[in-house]
Amino acid sequence: MAVTGHVSLVGAGPGDPALLTRKAAARLRAADLVLYDALVDVRVLKFARRAQKFFVGKRAGRHALSQHAIHAVMIGAARRGRRVVRLKGGDPFVFGRGGEEALALRAAGVSFDVVPGITSAVAAPALAGIPVTHRGVASGVLVVSGHDEDAFAATVAHVASNVVTLVVLMGLARSRALANRLIASGWSRETPAAIVVDASTPHQQVWRGRLDELASTESPIDTDGPGTIVVGDVAAMDLMNVDGQEWRDRREGQAASGGGAPRVVRKEASHVGR
Repeated sequence: MAVTGHVSLVGAGPGDPALLTRKAAARLRAADLVLYDALVDVRVLKFARRAQKFFVGKRAGRHALSQHAIHAVMIGAARRGRRVVRLKGGDPFVFGRGGEEALALRAAGVSFDVVPGITSAVAAPALAGIPVTHRGVASGVLVVSGHDEDAFAATVAHVASNVVTLVVLMGLARSRALANRLIASGWSRETPAAIVVDASTPHQQVWRGRLDELASTESPIDTDGPGTIVVGDVAAMDLMNVDGQEWRDRREGQAASGGGAPRVVRKEASHVGR
């Protein structure tokens, strides 16, 4: 009888193991082999007690394995009857190359499933008290990659300035250049902006300011951790400390005085997970 394995493309969420889904935890517990990315919190790997674990991440151009090699390892292990978990930070299908891996598995005739994870595009702002949509402030959100400046510019060029909340993943190292691209595309220099680093971990940090401040410095936060950039009026909100009506009163008062959106600049440490 033929031995048949299986591959699960699993989202690990933004970091905190408590935010892992029940199905993701079950897949990890049953796994024989786990191939995990750079942004996966090592605490999540503790769920896979019986599995072999191999780092296959990519950070700043440094690849532990090529994408083609990752495909080959998954397919080869599954064909040997192993239960494989391909573990990714956030959600597998949000800038995680999960779609490419699903196509490779399907082409090879390998059984697979997808276990969605909480994407940092929504979780990171939320953990900083920033709703990516808010009635009367932002009715839509656009998630873009900041990895390629030209692709980023081409995407935002077709979006009316200051209409939606813009969430940028993989753009922290290029935040200054990306902010200048937005200003060049017509976004107001006073547009609120925020950066959330190491979201959901004990090391979470939040910076709040304006687009022109983001455009004038290489990085408001000195870190090599994963960061999420938020641009739009909601980025000035801090619902962990200021209620919605108080924020709205501040915003309307600033606008009436000609000062634009409320300006908040600070670096704050989170106690999440402590």
